[in-house]
Amino acid sequence: MKTAWWMVAALMLLALGIGFFLGSHFHAVSRVEDEVDRPYALDLLNSVLWMQTAAERRALTRQTYRQAERMLDAALEDGSWTAALEQGEQPSQLPPAVILDVDETVLDNSAFQAQLIVEDGLFQTGPWNDWCRREEALPIPGAVDFTQYAAERGVVVFYVTNRRHEVEEATRRNLEKHGFPFDEDNDTLFTRGEKEAWDVSDKASRRAEIASRYRVLLLLGDDFNDFVSGTWASLAERDALAEEYESYWGSKWFVLPNPEYGSWEGALVDFDYQLSPAQRLRRKYQALRLP
Repeated sequence: MKTAWWMVAALMLLALGIGFFLGSHFHAVSRVEDEVDRPYALDLLNSVLWMQTAAERRALTRQTYRQAERMLDAALEDGSWTAALEQGEQPSQLPPAVILDVDETVLDNSAFQAQLIVEDGLFQTGPWNDWCRREEALPIPGAVDFTQYAAERGVVVFYVTNRRHEVEEATRRNLEKHGFPFDEDNDTLFTRGEKEAWDVSDKASRRAEIASRYRVLLLLGDDFNDFVSGTWASLAERDALAEEYESYWGSKWFVLPNPEYGSWEGALVDFDYQLSPAQRLRRKYQALRLP
């Protein structure tokens, strides 16, 4: 019996459709498997998207900086007020200053983090310095307004960053182009390695340098290390340290959100940065608190 031509055509189209579906399905599965094999990219994806797109993030940073403005006014009225643990005696005799971190506190580097996702790359100093030299980081919402508010009230604004000294001038230009104030009579941008004693991630020596000449009214940053030493510690020790200075948070110390990276992440892997991305991700799963 002869098969009608239209039945043959229908069977061929059906076969092509099934083949296309199966090909698309297997391609999708393959992509998913590829993504699973890229733990560093998956690790960053949600946090970078939150930093770049969440209205909640903009609201939170503006909220933080507006509260900091209120506390700045209170600090100016109280001559004994200081936010720096490194502050010496009789701070009322010193001119006022505030200290801010740079990355993810006043400048947004989420574009650099997004590039790491696309390229499935780990953080390296060379590409990071290249990014800093591009001077393309955007201001964190609320940061320019706060620093200008402080400067208008005669408060010297210091920027203390762990960016390396070799990118200091590029960092300054990046800040200036967005309107962040600088004291022309003083060096107010303190970079890592600018002095031999400052060639460490701990910022205590730089805070002490400022506190020797100024009354530090407020500290603002995105990492525990921006406020106190001893943060390269276990999760329990970090919690205890945060609790020890409970009265400082929201009055003298202000934290900006950063789910992308920081000492909080290092604590999850015992600061073992030799681990592979897959090993890091496994450690993070192990740190989850389940019901």
